[in-house]
This record gives sequence, structure tokens and C-alpha cells, in this order.
Amino acid sequence: MSAEATYDGRVAPVMTGESLPPSVADGMGCHAGAATMEAAARAAGNSELLDGFARDYPQGPHDKPQSMCPAFGSLRVGLRMRRVATVLSGSACCVYGLTFVSHFYGARRSVGYVPFNSESLVTGKLFEDIRDAVHELADPERYDAVVVTNLCVPTASGVPLKLLPSEINGVRIVGIDVPGFGVPTHAEAKDVLAGAMLKYARAEIEAGPVQAPERGRSDRPTVALLGEMFPADPMMIGAMLAPMGLAAGPVVPCREWRELYAALDCGVVAAIHPFYTAAIREFQAAGRVIVGGGPVGLDGTAEWLKNIGQAYGIAGEKISVAQNAFLPGIKAALEGSRVKGRITLSGYEGSELLVARLLIESGADVPYVGTACARSAWSDADRAWLESKGTVVKFRASLEDDCAAMEGFQPDLAVGTTPVVQKAKQLGIPSLYFTNLISARPLMGPAGAGSLQQVVNAAIGNQGRMSKMRAFFEGVGTGDTAGIWEASPNLRPDFRAQHQKKLDKAAKAAKAEEFI
Repeated sequence: MSAEATYDGRVAPVMTGESLPPSVADGMGCHAGAATMEAAARAAGNSELLDGFARDYPQGPHDKPQSMCPAFGSLRVGLRMRRVATVLSGSACCVYGLTFVSHFYGARRSVGYVPFNSESLVTGKLFEDIRDAVHELADPERYDAVVVTNLCVPTASGVPLKLLPSEINGVRIVGIDVPGFGVPTHAEAKDVLAGAMLKYARAEIEAGPVQAPERGRSDRPTVALLGEMFPADPMMIGAMLAPMGLAAGPVVPCREWRELYAALDCGVVAAIHPFYTAAIREFQAAGRVIVGGGPVGLDGTAEWLKNIGQAYGIAGEKISVAQNAFLPGIKAALEGSRVKGRITLSGYEGSELLVARLLIESGADVPYVGTACARSAWSDADRAWLESKGTVVKFRASLEDDCAAMEGFQPDLAVGTTPVVQKAKQLGIPSLYFTNLISARPLMGPAGAGSLQQVVNAAIGNQGRMSKMRAFFEGVGTGDTAGIWEASPNLRPDFRAQHQKKLDKAAKAAKAEEFI
């Protein structure tokens, strides 16, 4: 059931205390489970929002990949922007975790937080508190924009951020919902905020003149670069575009609000990370041409330069000049240091297919690539190329998929997320963490062609050390029997069986709720 609550003279449906599920109404909704939270959100009037997430980020055969809270992605995008304040609305435990992780990854500013309790949640007072918070923050001397993010509980409760003022004292107010039960990965949450900002900026452009880029407009046609990448990559891409008379435009997600205008001014958008569905929709609405893939490796760079040139109507001779200027250097870099070994690769950053292409052209055997992101039209060329090389490409890959592939293929090196790396080490397989050790390197053009071989070959060369370590710890037990015991561990299988019955009962109850 819904009630009517008035905010700033406008009317919006909100959940009453009687209609909220107890687990949401008591402020503990983040423990209620995805099905319960989604049902509450739909009852609160957020069906359109959740249906939009389902279209933009289809989840596939399982609920969602096992990665960090998706809201970290959008939070990180906001924290990296100059003159942008970020505010979270959610359970205190969630806000603490997101704030901790954001500072772990180098955030250098505070994260705003609007707390709530059962009463403020169900009476609408939480929305009023959020509105008061953005009014207090909206200082044009300090900020260009304030980003407010609803986490799981406020989204499930129908807290209507769309009723916030769009602008206060010249400061833009951007409200987004990033519930864990609607957005599958933190990578796609970046798209939620990037898309919302592009939509706002596009409306500003349509309304009249906007602020020019800090360094002025380029005197050449530009290509916007979609997806976070290593800082050297945009410069390398710019160098490869120059022989065609083109220049690299801003990277989206942007670092400053005025860069959004410059990105929308680009005639062509390179969807280097293909999962930015909402951002691509805004670029297409502005009449921009989208080109998938990226200038990675020999084949990828040749094809990408051709596609970019054709999108801009560049003559074939000029495209050939750009290709001939850089492809020999890429070929030399790939042949200069070869990778010898079998590698399984998985991650949740969205660049997994590009990295796999580069490893294969460097000489590696890559039988499996798993990505937590969904399949996209903009990644189809990379998928087809990998499959032609005998690689199995798994979209929306789960942790179980990645671990099964690693155990099945028995690689010389496993590149993956933290739990995959942990499992590999337990098996005595050398491993590398994708996010910090692989994706944090240049991938584009000649610089990218020679960037992975050293770290990959060094890791593969650690097989002897891994075998010695496994032999050293052999016999100490595993799981809850790990360690040195004076006597045999007391396993208590009766306790295990009793606990398993509780888990089975809870799973059946959750499944039954889905059909109510």
C-alpha cells in the first residue's frame, strides 16, 4: 500500500510503516535479501527504476556476480571529480564500508551521510533531511554539483530523490539510486552516475550556452573515450588519432563537470569499456556515433583505427597512414617479450576481454575469460575474436564459474579477483590480482603492447616457490580444521546438520516469497 506525502508542494508515493516489510521498517532492510528488497521497492513505486536497471544491466542465469557493493563504483566516480560533493543515504554499516573502501583507494575528501531510523524512514522525514543536507552543501564557491545516492534501504522504501531541486544557488543536484538488488556490479554503477550526469549536461546544452573546457575547444574533431583507463592511455590514443587529423576528447567518467560538455561535443564516442549503457544512450540521443572495442594489440588497433576513421568519414589513405605509423611498433613490442604459458583470466572491471586479446597476441594460451559484466553489442567484436582463438568467453561469470575454469584448465597463471587468487594459491597455482596488478597498466597502442609481459612472466616463474610453500604447509588441515592441533578437531557434524536445516528452511521461505 502507498500513501501520499507532500515534499516542497509536490506529491509522491511513499511506503507507510504498515506496508513496509518488517525487515525494512526496522532499519535492518539490508539483511532482508534481494527478493524482499525488490518487492518493497516495487510496492514503493520504483518499478520503473528497477525495470530500467534490468534492461540496461541484464543479470543472466544467476542472481548477480559476487563482487563488492555496486555503490562503490558510483561513489568512486563522484569522489574523483573536482568540485563535486557526494552524499550517501543508506544503512550505517553500508556507509561505513563504502567510506572505508573509498579512502582505501585514495579518496581525499569527505563522504556525506544522511542517517535515518525507522521513524524518519517511514514518515518521509528522511527525504526532508536529505533535502536540508543538499541545501546546506550547495555552495557555488565550493561545488559545481552535489551527488546524492540512495542505497538499498532508501530505494526499497521509495525515498524520492527525483523530487529534490535540480539546482540550488547554481549548484546542480544529481540524485541516483544504486541498490545492490538492482545494479549487478560496481562497474555498472559507474555508468549509473555517468549516465545521469550526461543527461543533466545534455539538457543544459540544449537550454543554451555552457561553460567551455578549461583548455578550450580542440581545433580538430575529437573522440570521447568511454571507460576509466590508465592515465597514459588517453595520451597514446591521441597520438594514434593525430595522423587522421583527429584528437582524443575527454574520458568519461569525467574529472570535472565542464568536461561533460566537451564529451557531448565529440562527434564519435569510443566505447572502450562496453558496459556503459546509460552513457551510450545519452551520447546517441545527442546524435553521436558509437564505436566499440579499443586500440589493443595488433589486430585490435588496426581494426579500431579503421572504424574510428570511417565513423568520421576519413579517407582510406589517411587511415592507412595512422595504421602504418603505429602497427610496426606494436608488432615489435609484442614480439620483443613473449608470454609462454596457459592463463585463465577473470575480473569485474569490464576490460577483461581487451586484456585477454593482448595476452593472446603476446603468445599466451588463454582458454577462459570470465567477466562480471553483461554481454553488449559493443563487445561483440572482441568476443568473436577471442572465440576464433579458441577462448571460452563467459559474461556475468560467477565466482564458481571462474574457480571451475581455473581448476579445470590447470593454468600456469590465474589472473582474477581476490577469492580466485586465494583459491589459486591454495592449489599452488601462481596468480595475479586483476584490478591492482593488471588493469592498472597501460593497454593501448605500443605502450600497452609491452606492458604485461614482464609482470606475467615473473608470476609464471614463481611456480617453484608456490610448490615449495604448498609442500611446507602440507598436513596442517584446511578450512575450519586448519592449524596445529594437540588432538583431533571436534567437528560436531550434528551442529553442522542442524545449521544446514536452518539454511535450507530460510532458502525455501525466500523462494516462496518470490511467487507471492
